[in-house]
Amino acid sequence: MVSKPSEVAGPAEDEESVPAAPVAVKILVAGGFGVGKTTLVGAVSEIRPLQTEELLTDRGVGVDDTDGVEQKTTTTVAMDFGRITIRDGLVLYLFGTPGQDRFWFMWDELSFGALGAVVLADTRRLADCFPAVDYFENRGLPFVIGVNCFDDGYDYTAEEIREALDVGRGAPVVLCDVRERASGKEVLTTLVKHLLAVHQEQNRENVSAL
Repeated sequence: MVSKPSEVAGPAEDEESVPAAPVAVKILVAGGFGVGKTTLVGAVSEIRPLQTEELLTDRGVGVDDTDGVEQKTTTTVAMDFGRITIRDGLVLYLFGTPGQDRFWFMWDELSFGALGAVVLADTRRLADCFPAVDYFENRGLPFVIGVNCFDDGYDYTAEEIREALDVGRGAPVVLCDVRERASGKEVLTTLVKHLLAVHQEQNRENVSAL
């Protein structure tokens, strides 16, 4: 007696029935004190953001430079965390770094596993983002410059910002308003495109070296 062969689904059918897992990318949001890191993460996050904001106290007088951001009453003491889906299958996990010098010891921990970063700049205090630029350049971590356009800030072009920060053509510069979700998402989308371009360039170099 010949038994009837069992019906087994082919590979194509199995693949179609199992959705692909989303790609998760860790991104840092860095910059100087009061530049808008917490605001950016909160504006773009599709989940309720984790924030570690504490009130500024008298102990910070003479330690934290508040020139230009005198109205600021709180500060991030650990990190901010949020999540945004850029497109189907691509999710960014955002980690906002603390801005004051005394909390920079946390940057090494926060940057572990990160694929890229956003360095926020304030044209009123442009030098405050230099340490973040140096940090990521020294570690070879791709980044973009997001120039947060404050109402009372200086009106510089992206090229003028690029020249002032001496980042060359390697790092995109995007003018933005971190209070607006669409503007913040544009910064992050620019970073993703930059990461892809860097990855493709590295692959070309690896092939050329063979």
